[in-house]
Amino acid sequence: MKLAATLAVLALSASATVSNAGEWTGFYGGAQLGFSDIEADARNADGDDAFGGVHVGYNHDLGDYIIGGEIDYTFGDIELGNNAGTLESTARLKLRGGFDLGQSFVYATAGYAYADGDFGGRSADGDGYFVGFGAEYLLSDKISVGGEILYNEFDDFGGAGDLEATTVAARVSYRF
Repeated sequence: MKLAATLAVLALSASATVSNAGEWTGFYGGAQLGFSDIEADARNADGDDAFGGVHVGYNHDLGDYIIGGEIDYTFGDIELGNNAGTLESTARLKLRGGFDLGQSFVYATAGYAYADGDFGGRSADGDGYFVGFGAEYLLSDKISVGGEILYNEFDDFGGAGDLEATTVAARVSYRF
């Protein structure tokens, strides 16, 4: 009888721990490190390099699904070939939505993107959009790690033609 009671208490404790481990609702902030591959129409220029950045956002856990929004900023001074210039930073306004898998969150993301840098020796910037997907994993109730792949497109970047960038980033977030 004692063994059955002990097993019942352990089972209830384990189920309570698992159900609390997957709570995604709330504000978060963090940092990302990644790699970007850029192609520009003008001068047939392209470039790739590492970047860093920060992000803040909010998620709402709806049970099986999670929706949220995020703002991120990346910086990197990525040189474009043929002395075309550099892409210095990108800012994004993101919508995220996906599946709550307990301690994991798999999502699609899309939204507005803004990039700046220089092209042909003059300041250049442009508005665009991005689409992508990612995943996060809760290490604890406060810390999550994840990864994200984004395709960014900027039409007529600084008057120099279209600019496309594919980014891959590793992320760490602190939940408030």
